[in-house]
Amino acid sequence: MHAKVTAVPMSHAMAEHQCELAERAARLAPSDGRHETALAGLTLVRTNAPSQLLPSVYEPSLCIVVQGRKLAMLADEAYVYDPLNYLVVSVTLPMKGQIVVATAERPYLCLRLALDTRLIGELLLQLGPTAVTKPSSDRGLFLAKTNAPFLDAVIRLVRLADDPRHVAVLAPLAVREIHYRVLVGEWGHRLRELCIADSQAQRIAGAIQMLKVRFAEPLRIDDLASIAHMSVSSLHHRFKAVTAMSPVQFQKQLRLHEARRLMLTEGLEAAAAAHRVGYESASQFSREYRRLFGAPPRREIDAVRFNA
Repeated sequence: MHAKVTAVPMSHAMAEHQCELAERAARLAPSDGRHETALAGLTLVRTNAPSQLLPSVYEPSLCIVVQGRKLAMLADEAYVYDPLNYLVVSVTLPMKGQIVVATAERPYLCLRLALDTRLIGELLLQLGPTAVTKPSSDRGLFLAKTNAPFLDAVIRLVRLADDPRHVAVLAPLAVREIHYRVLVGEWGHRLRELCIADSQAQRIAGAIQMLKVRFAEPLRIDDLASIAHMSVSSLHHRFKAVTAMSPVQFQKQLRLHEARRLMLTEGLEAAAAAHRVGYESASQFSREYRRLFGAPPRREIDAVRFNA
């Protein structure tokens, strides 16, 4: 299954904005990798060549491609985003990502802005009641067209990152407008449910948050359903509708990603990392790690370090 919005040619003004964005993003991210900025919650990613399809955990964020193209996979669903459309991830999701268009001359450049649900809640209060639109999908992510007002707000934010003297005063205004533009856009109703008290979307978000915090503990579905104020069957159905996986599968992927981080950044051996994230069987950990990352722990970690 593929998810991609219909491409609409850019206006001359939007094309100029994209050129300026690419220049500033390349300056803020001068080398391959992830680069923090002076603005809390705004990071830039640069890649000078296409990549393999690699597992990753996407946190709630707006992913705005400035140059190049990326493929994100949730289960068997493909989401392709580029300068014509951006990706909105509303809840934490273990996914796979692949840079599909990037060269040394025109590297892949992407802005990631952390999604602020508190800010969305404030905006909803200001907007007041609106007609309820039934979401076309329950998934915790969607693609939206990049339009001129949205792009204008984004470029003002990046200008601040490039010249941070006025960040403290002006950055919150630009971030607020970007959230507003998403919220009033064609798919903004997909975010509304997340911020409505006691909605099913908010309950599932709460269950996801509990799994993030307590992923190393044995999972009791009854406890998770109780926290979400749902029956076990409703929890399974709604959780899978949002994340494309069961709570058990979700927890397993969080464990494996954290174990990988421990081995890469803290130098833990596979057995120690497996135990730290809640595995009792080293062999089971190795099998599931290989299934997700394509190689046994030691071999995969050695390959990553060699190519770093």
